[in-house]
Amino acid sequence: MSANTYTNRMIKIDGGIIGPQTPKLKNVKAKIRADYPGVPAAILDVAEVYSSPKLAGPPLCDELVALMVHVFSEEEATVARHIGPKASETADAVAAAAHRPIEEVRPILERLANEKRILLSYGMGDQKKYTNLPLSAGSFEMVLMRPSMDTITDWHRRFCELFAALWETGYGLDYWGKGRPVVKYLPVGQAIEHQPMALPTDQLEALFDRYDIFGVTLCQCRIVEELVGRGCGREKEACMALGVSALPLIQSGRFRRIEKQEAWEIKKKAEAEGLVSWITVRDPELGGSCCSCCGCCCHMMRTITEFNMPGMIAPPHFIPHVDFDKCTYCGKCALACPMGALVVDIQNNRFQYDSKRCIGCAQCAVACSKIKAIDMVPVPNYEPFKQDRKALL
Repeated sequence: MSANTYTNRMIKIDGGIIGPQTPKLKNVKAKIRADYPGVPAAILDVAEVYSSPKLAGPPLCDELVALMVHVFSEEEATVARHIGPKASETADAVAAAAHRPIEEVRPILERLANEKRILLSYGMGDQKKYTNLPLSAGSFEMVLMRPSMDTITDWHRRFCELFAALWETGYGLDYWGKGRPVVKYLPVGQAIEHQPMALPTDQLEALFDRYDIFGVTLCQCRIVEELVGRGCGREKEACMALGVSALPLIQSGRFRRIEKQEAWEIKKKAEAEGLVSWITVRDPELGGSCCSCCGCCCHMMRTITEFNMPGMIAPPHFIPHVDFDKCTYCGKCALACPMGALVVDIQNNRFQYDSKRCIGCAQCAVACSKIKAIDMVPVPNYEPFKQDRKALL
C-alpha cells in the first residue's frame, strides 16, 4: 500500500489547491479553584501540580479538571498531591506528608504507577521513588504504552477522549518552540541512499547498528486518534526503545522484544505508509528511542501541522529541490508531505514551499519517484543536530 493511499486530515484540497489546513489558535480558558465547588479539594490539588510550568502544564481549566477527575479517585489524589512537580518521593516520604500509614500509601502509589501508569516509579525496596511527568510528552505516553490493543479498556478510551480535548486547547503554545529543538526527523532511506553528503546520523539503518536490544510498542498518538474516531489507518506498532533503555520497558510488559531485523522491517513498512522516523539519544551506552510518525496523529508534528508552531523539531539536513521542467503539478508531493510544507495549485500550475514547516523527511521525493521532478539536496552550511537530553527528561 502506498503512502498516497492514506489520508492526512491536516491537508486539504480546496479549489484545486492542495495544502495545509488553516492553523488553530490557542483556546484554553483559565479558571480558578472556586469555579469547581463540586470537585474534591485533593483532586484540585493534583490538577494544580500538573498545571505547573515545571511540567509544561496547562492552566487550571475545564479540560484539565475533567481529566484529573477521571484519572484519580479522591483517595488516590489525597496521596498523589504530595508529589510536587518534577519531584521524586519515596513511599515513606509521601506517607509522612499525608499523615497516613505506609501500609495504606504504598499500594496506592503502586496502583498509580503500575496499573494506571500515571506515575513513573524507579528503584527498589524502601528506596523506590515515585515521580510525576508532564502530561505531554510523558504521562499520556506511559498510560498508553502497550504491545496490543487487546488491553485497552473503557477507562483508557475515556482517558484518550479527555486528553485529546485538553491537548487541542492549544495550551502547549505557551511552551512549544520556546526552547531548543527536541528531535530531528530522518529522511526516508531510499531518497538519500545515493546522496554523497548523507551522514551516518541521517541513516536509520546505520543508527540501528549501534544497538543490540530492541523493543516495540504501539504508537500512543495513533492510539488516541483511533479511539477518538480520527485514526489514519497507518501501522501503530512502530514506536521503539533501543539498547539499555529498552530493558525495563520490555520487562514491565509495555514493549515487545524484537530482533534488529524485525525492527528494520517494521521501519521499512512504516516508510512505505508515509511515516517518518526520529531517533534519540544515539548513544549506545544510554539507549534511545525511535518512533515513526504521521502529521495527522503525532503530537510532536501537530505542533506544526495543526498549530503552525515550529521549534520543537530541528531543521533538516536535506530539503526538496524541484525540477519544474519535469513537474506536472499533479499534487502528489503535497498530499504526501506530513507537515503541509508544500502547496500545489493543480489547476494553475503553481508550487509553494514553506521552509519553516519542512522537516526534510523526503516523502515528497518518494511520492514523485515516477516523474522524478523532486530530489533531496543538502542544506548549505548545515550543522549536525545535537540533542538536548535535558529536554527529554
